[in-house]
Amino acid sequence: MEAEIAADYGDHVGEGPLWNTFDSRLYWVDIPRGRIYRFDPESGRSERFFEGRPIGGFTIQADGSLLLFMDRGSIGVLKDGEVTYVVDEIGEERDTRFNDVIADPAGNVFCGTMPTETRRAKLYRLDRDGSLSVALDGVGLSNGLGFTPDRSRMYYTDSFARKIYVFDYDSDTGEIANRRVFVETPEGEGIPDGMTVDAEGHVWSARVGGSALYRYTPEGAQELAAPLPAKKVSSVAFGGARLDEMFVTTIGGDNRAEEGPGAGALFRLRPGVRGLPEFHSRIGL
Repeated sequence: MEAEIAADYGDHVGEGPLWNTFDSRLYWVDIPRGRIYRFDPESGRSERFFEGRPIGGFTIQADGSLLLFMDRGSIGVLKDGEVTYVVDEIGEERDTRFNDVIADPAGNVFCGTMPTETRRAKLYRLDRDGSLSVALDGVGLSNGLGFTPDRSRMYYTDSFARKIYVFDYDSDTGEIANRRVFVETPEGEGIPDGMTVDAEGHVWSARVGGSALYRYTPEGAQELAAPLPAKKVSSVAFGGARLDEMFVTTIGGDNRAEEGPGAGALFRLRPGVRGLPEFHSRIGL
């Protein structure tokens, strides 16, 4: 696979790529700058779509609005350029922010946080009625998530543990159970970050500090590594009209001498396999 630069805004922390079926564009964020960008694969054009507070991740709601997961544990709906808050803030998260998030098949959202110097991270679940519960506590750094094609299992990444876990997932209740290790990355070869699952059930995991994107079989065996010209490869998503293109975000656009010539850019690849449609969140709908 050859990686081409789709857009280059020199992102400090490019993250959270997500294909938007409402306008056929790929959206992603620069977390600390609070910027959301979007890219049109047909025209090759990109633009800054929104700028505000730091955004750790987002989902696309069933009505086409964006659900933003921000600093201080704030969760807001972005519609027509305005943000209205579903959760003003979470007391325990005032000194940190959300990180990676994913909508589940029922329209709930699993949303992870960053740790602090004195407190480990969490994975929350935001239900459709707006209620928030802790799904997992004592996490090193909550990161990439995904579902198996049959929706029976959920993948979850703890970056500091260097592990991708897999849980049994109950689509009726939204509960996760029976955690076990799916992949543990080798020490000294970077840490796993964002991820996605393709239509064949293989897992694609971005590797911060690993300068590559990795594909694993459903059994957890590494199948390939796709190198990119950036040390910190942060996340990956499928997109395009046929979901046969892959978009990869990177970190470090403000320090390319150290982080690599492609650091902070959005890359496009053609992996020869299709992705799965992401689920829409339905919070408050």
